[in-house]
Amino acid sequence: MGAPITTARQWTFLTSHARVLVQIARDPGIRVREIAARCLLTERAVQRIIVDLEEAGYLSHERHGRTNHYRVIAGKQLRHPADSGPTIAELLAVLLR
Repeated sequence: MGAPITTARQWTFLTSHARVLVQIARDPGIRVREIAARCLLTERAVQRIIVDLEEAGYLSHERHGRTNHYRVIAGKQLRHPADSGPTIAELLAVLLR
């Protein structure tokens, strides 16, 4: 008789939103396709995350020809009440080391 199959619940410390934001902070002219490849997400998932970040006020973008140029709103505070106080700039400073 074989060993019982167990499915461990998997989790990570960083959300997909954080991963996308880090890639944009590293390269404000990055394309969605490149973000998706670096974060191991679909392009559609990255597009939804970018919309989420823009709607929440963490990100904005300007169209430059056929590409977007993103701007991280560095002074915006983290949104979860337990994390209130630190800004996006402070979080990115740690993640971009």
